[in-house]
Amino acid sequence: MATTLLLEEHEMTRMLERLASQIMERHADCGHVMLVGIERRGADLAHRLAGLLQERLGHPVLLGTLDINLYRDDWTSLEAQPHIGQSRIPASVDGRVIVLVDDVLYTGRTIRAALEALLDYGRPRAVELLALIDRGHRELPIHADYVGRTVNTSRQERVDVLLTERDGQDAVHLTASPA
Repeated sequence: MATTLLLEEHEMTRMLERLASQIMERHADCGHVMLVGIERRGADLAHRLAGLLQERLGHPVLLGTLDINLYRDDWTSLEAQPHIGQSRIPASVDGRVIVLVDDVLYTGRTIRAALEALLDYGRPRAVELLALIDRGHRELPIHADYVGRTVNTSRQERVDVLLTERDGQDAVHLTASPA
């Protein structure tokens, strides 16, 4: 399988700094914002973004995590039982702007599941989406409000986001399936 390096560590760092700036541009002091990372890598990215925002704002930004496995529309077709994790929503979502954070935006089905899971916690004022990589091929009418990088891919390719927290390094790879 051919693999192409799309992002190195320093590029990912700059990208996250830019995305944090975009959130601040839209929401000033972020007092009504809650970052919610979709487990697993989206949660890691949300944690990093919260740290960048806190550094710049001088105060913490609410940070939560969302496990969507029970809300997936493909779990009944999976061979194994889905691994059910725990969501951590630190405060009421009612009236807040929720910034959902995920690593790769593809078909939109993960985000649909995340929206359904999030609404079980209340009624946010608005939900925005931040994706590190948008690779296209949407099956649902979902778009990201904040995008690190848009990458044109085929359905036969795979985008892998590696994070130090889970993988020991920061990088994004594009892998082509063998013909």
